[in-house]
Amino acid sequence: MASSSVIQGAGAPVPPGPLREFWRAFVANKGAVFGLLVVGALLLVALFAPLIAPHAPDQTNSAAFLKPPAWQSGGSATYLLGTDAIGRDILSRLIHGTRLSLSIGVAVVVLALAAGIALGLIAGFFRGVVEVAIMRLMDIVLTLPSLLLAIVIVAILGPGLVNAMLAVAIVVLPHYVRITRAAVISEVSKDYVTAARISGAGTLRLMFSEVLPNCAAPLIVQASLGVSTAILDAAALGFLGLGAQPPSPEWGTMLADAREFVMRAWWVVTLPGLMIVVAVLAFNLLGDGLRDALDPKLKR
Repeated sequence: MASSSVIQGAGAPVPPGPLREFWRAFVANKGAVFGLLVVGALLLVALFAPLIAPHAPDQTNSAAFLKPPAWQSGGSATYLLGTDAIGRDILSRLIHGTRLSLSIGVAVVVLALAAGIALGLIAGFFRGVVEVAIMRLMDIVLTLPSLLLAIVIVAILGPGLVNAMLAVAIVVLPHYVRITRAAVISEVSKDYVTAARISGAGTLRLMFSEVLPNCAAPLIVQASLGVSTAILDAAALGFLGLGAQPPSPEWGTMLADAREFVMRAWWVVTLPGLMIVVAVLAFNLLGDGLRDALDPKLKR
């Protein structure tokens, strides 16, 4: 009887691990899978941009001003998506712009995430005056329109790509601080933190070794959504002439350069705008899928 029960126990199905359970919940969301595929494609394009692009992004051709796409009358297979007002290949600039725009999104999220985690941990552990000061400052930032605040910061620091990234990072910082603080307050009251504190763990160890890993899920979701926000805000600053400066192939800057040709050459405006829409939509779908898969309350 004992041996038969052992055999039955050995044949029982093994429950799926956390990674397998997460992946099963993630792939059940078709929109999230689509977003992941698009983001993966954009990352590959950004990584291999010099090999994929048929021309250099700043190479001009005086004989091909505002040449239409290849499928349109007057188009050429040399310039599949046409050229801009000074004869630069739109396809090559979009490909190199993918690298630049994704780099901006990732850099902004890394800056905001690092600062947000640090301030959120401090606010969550050191309550009282420190917490009130940090959170009221974040509330002030949140009360201001994000794009207007970014414009003011860039106007103070001066136009340029680095200053635009810093401005967008400041604008999105409060979201990471609030999420980290809320997660820390929820975790510090749990038994494992109390046990670690009794065993002699210091504050830094409690912050980074015990509490922070258990706050990772909402931060991962916010980071994935934050990339799309950073790309959109950086493109807006570039469109206003405060972000990446010409001849940089950043999508917002490409839109700004093409404003006067919107009626004559639809492709110089439509294609960069379409790339912004696709990238923002893909990261939003990916973030929604991660949120649903990481939050047990949202799993079906």
